Amino acid sequence: MASQEILREEPSRGSFINDPRVRGIVFQALVIIVLAALVWWIAHNVIANLTRLRIASGFGFLSGRAGFDISESAIAYSSDSTYGRAILVGFINTVIVAVVGIITATIIGFIIGIGRLSNNWLIRKICTVYVEVFRNIPPLLVIFFWYSGVLAVLPAPRESIHLPFGSFLNQRGFYFPRAMWGDGSWLILVALLLGIAMAWFVARKARQRQMATGQQFPVFWTSMALIVGLPLLAYALSGFPLSFDYPKQSTFNLTGGFQVRPEFLSLYLALSCYTAAFIAEIVRAGIRGVSKGQTEAAGALGLRPGSILRLVVIPQAMRIVIPPLTSQYLNLTKNSSLAIAIGYPDLTAIAGTVLNQTGQAVEGVVIMMAVYLALSLLTSAVMNVVNARMALVER
Repeated sequence: MASQEILREEPSRGSFINDPRVRGIVFQALVIIVLAALVWWIAHNVIANLTRLRIASGFGFLSGRAGFDISESAIAYSSDSTYGRAILVGFINTVIVAVVGIITATIIGFIIGIGRLSNNWLIRKICTVYVEVFRNIPPLLVIFFWYSGVLAVLPAPRESIHLPFGSFLNQRGFYFPRAMWGDGSWLILVALLLGIAMAWFVARKARQRQMATGQQFPVFWTSMALIVGLPLLAYALSGFPLSFDYPKQSTFNLTGGFQVRPEFLSLYLALSCYTAAFIAEIVRAGIRGVSKGQTEAAGALGLRPGSILRLVVIPQAMRIVIPPLTSQYLNLTKNSSLAIAIGYPDLTAIAGTVLNQTGQAVEGVVIMMAVYLALSLLTSAVMNVVNARMALVER
């Protein structure tokens, strides 16, 4: 008993250096001191260099006149606008190409990923070739392929390719009818929002009903009826206030309608096709990760292959797919900065122009870093919520 008491008391007699908790606190304090010293050294050098070059720091330059035009802008902008508005235009352009790129890449990626597991030899090989080609080519080269190898060889405006619904495609981009909203058209927007809210409510109640009773409800067709039918009803009740301005061919160009420039098209198609190749492999891995017994059990119950994939395999595979899918969404958003190579006015291109004109290099870089960081954190937060909803709930 005496020897056991001595052994129990020995750890308390050791030095503080041998205590893991003390060592942990000391090492953390040292790391914080080193990081603080590094930040102070960088800030001191930046301030000293700005003082030596007689460059005023701060973000007051954002209220100055920009003095340059932007080829594509979703909001009103002219050369008399401020630098701050110019950067806002670049931010909106980046968000637009990122959002539509993510949606398109997800759709293509799921189709290709499922196609790689098809029993049809031709479909499986075509999807395999797609994945192997696009994921092994740098994204900048894919952008140049669409910009210089596809869109640049399209016919001139006088020989434009006629597409359905009064649309045209030529070297200068894609032209389609522009919607012209009249009085009372706000009812259509209200009806659309109401339809989306009701579709969400129906989907939630249908899921609760299926979990409780096992009975399914035609959620898709009901949602389509609400989202499409309510705006059409509001369109009729408001006196058909919507009209279209169709593009018209002239001698040297097209007039009217809405133009999507080749810079946006090439960037959008390149990022979508490139990212879709990685998403396809993620989807294929997720489907492979679902136990084969699930498919066999569903088949034994009499479900068709399409229903098995939609109701049994995909919901379980999403728990594997979502975490790496988030990384691909972040990569697509950050790869949009390659737009500067083809002249698309995204955030990087416009902020670079502002930086060159004002000499505010530090502030310009800080703005770009803050915007991309905010977009990445927002994307991660949304996907984390989706991932939490898809996770298995333990009882």
